[in-house]
Amino acid sequence: MERKGSGADSIGKSPGDERGFRLNLPAKVLGRDASGREFEEETTVDFMSQAGASFEIKTTVIQGGELKLLMSLPPKLSEDKELKLAIRGRIAYMERRQAQSGSTKIFLKLESRYVIKSGAGENP
Repeated sequence: MERKGSGADSIGKSPGDERGFRLNLPAKVLGRDASGREFEEETTVDFMSQAGASFEIKTTVIQGGELKLLMSLPPKLSEDKELKLAIRGRIAYMERRQAQSGSTKIFLKLESRYVIKSGAGENP
């Protein structure tokens, strides 16, 4: 993750050197934007640990807001069934990226609960 002084504005507490996995996992983010309207946006989860996940979004959100991540499980893990992992969390840290990208790096502090659902239903 970029740190303050590297061309990004940091908001909230940085996740530091959290132990986890670097990924490139497609996901959908659902939640409320800064004005309170519901949104959903496609993203890529680039880091995940038992405590949190990070990804970039273009939607403007607020520190501490709740978001849901919806990720398809690989066929090997889901016994060839279309299953989705639904995780909720709160925005613990945000890093505004360069103006040209228009995106914000989000670190989501995950709740300890998660749901695995069939691919047909997308509401966690």
